[in-house]
Amino acid sequence: MSSKDDDSVVAAQLDRELRSSVEVVSRCHLDLPVVVGVPPILDDGTPFPTRWWLTCPLSRLRIDRLESAGGVSAMDRYLKDRPDWQERMEQAHDRYATERDSLIDNATEPRPSGGIAGTAGDGVKCLHAHYADSRIGHDNPVGESVAPFVEPLNCTQPCVVVADGAGVRNPEWIEPR
Repeated sequence: MSSKDDDSVVAAQLDRELRSSVEVVSRCHLDLPVVVGVPPILDDGTPFPTRWWLTCPLSRLRIDRLESAGGVSAMDRYLKDRPDWQERMEQAHDRYATERDSLIDNATEPRPSGGIAGTAGDGVKCLHAHYADSRIGHDNPVGESVAPFVEPLNCTQPCVVVADGAGVRNPEWIEPR
């Protein structure tokens, strides 16, 4: 799949136009994007703190359910009770910000800030962002704990198909059980 096709597929997965080109960093077994790298400064100059963006409709749907059931608050409470997790999360937030900031010229203002999903501190802001960070191989205890509720990404039909050079949502796609 070309980068133009990837951008088109990701736009269809997200049901909106992209604000910058993205780089696919994780794919599912159907060769569709699951996680993309987003530039820290969007095409229009807007600072964007979230470096790794989850695009897979199946994983987003499953994480939406977790968040709706209080998953972010539950993870925040769990972090407060686990010093080992707190240390790993601080390291994850620092690593995330350092990786993102290394892509920005030092003179660029305004700049994105914060750790994972722009978190200011060591807490949890978005399970989607933590899962995306973990999905691409980074040490992230929150993302790792979310993964069993999300995976396997076992779709039998692609969520998006490319038709006439454009990604479109596949009406045949359904959530696998």
